[in-house]
Amino acid sequence: MEKERNDGCVQETAAEDSRLSKILNDALIKATDIYENPPQIIWVDNSTIATLGNFSASTGKAKSRKTFNVSAIVAASLAGGKVLNYRACLPEGKRKILYVDTEQSRYHCHGVLERILKLAGLPTTIDNENLDFIGLREYTPALRLQLIDYALRREKSYGLVIIDGIRDLMYDINNAGESVELINKLMQWSSRYDLHIHCVLHLNKGDDNVRGHIGTELNNKAETVLVISKSGNHPEVSEVRSMHIRDKDFQPFAFQVSEDGLPETATGYTFEDAPKRNVRTHFRELSLEQHRKALEAAFNGKPIKGFENTVQALCAGYASIGFERGRSVMVKLLQYLTDELKLITKHDKCFYFGDAETEVGLFDDEGA
Repeated sequence: MEKERNDGCVQETAAEDSRLSKILNDALIKATDIYENPPQIIWVDNSTIATLGNFSASTGKAKSRKTFNVSAIVAASLAGGKVLNYRACLPEGKRKILYVDTEQSRYHCHGVLERILKLAGLPTTIDNENLDFIGLREYTPALRLQLIDYALRREKSYGLVIIDGIRDLMYDINNAGESVELINKLMQWSSRYDLHIHCVLHLNKGDDNVRGHIGTELNNKAETVLVISKSGNHPEVSEVRSMHIRDKDFQPFAFQVSEDGLPETATGYTFEDAPKRNVRTHFRELSLEQHRKALEAAFNGKPIKGFENTVQALCAGYASIGFERGRSVMVKLLQYLTDELKLITKHDKCFYFGDAETEVGLFDDEGA
């Protein structure tokens, strides 16, 4: 019996080694390999914002007209032409589009579908074979993921996938593990099925940061992140800028909604009319050097005794590098510095940075 168990373990190990060996060989990049540039499919002016095998995102606050903007992207891709400032051309064999809406009712989804067809110059009373629109509002995040995965496995002609409401593919928008898994899923889908995925995510209400840990991961991994915002002086106008873009940047442009309910270029609008936006940096976007400089100012070579004292010291230290935030942000930052970056350690009630462990406590234990 013992010999059978050992033989079984040996066989399982050999099978696992064989599986890992195949994956490792497939992942090996050789100097003798030849790779073609990924096909470009969507542009703003002469700037590429989308290629096959990658993913991008649109973000903006509530009512900033994000879905109107995405409708223009889809319409340009469907028509193989230009809508607003977007120019698109999907390659032969990859001209189908999958639009996934996770937020709206079927009635409102139908309105978006009709808008796309009108923008593309196509009839609204005939189903277009190159556009599949699905509404997943009533399903769980897990089932939504399964349905999208099944749709992509079933249809190989998709070249563009829109996920309007990526937040609804997860249970906790601030869960680091769940966020990484979802981003890995986007990278897997876009690479395996040779398509482009464009996601829609909200900005925070209080600042201009993308929401949650998933927003941070999108910023770090996406090919392009567009931000759509209402004009400060002309609320009927929405502005489109790049927050992040791998290709050369494009000039921001603006659109408004016509009487027919379609997005159109805001003629006569100049960005000199608009106040400058303050796009606030998330602490995860700071460099390691910036963190160290702020912590050197906060700790001043000595440990800090007490949680509240440490939070207040971080407020002052990070303000010295231009990163001024309130207590709630600093509490999260302290956890990030301790758990993830490992720049701060805690022993008893004292917090340490660098060589500060050799010094004596600096502050009283107020609020600890």
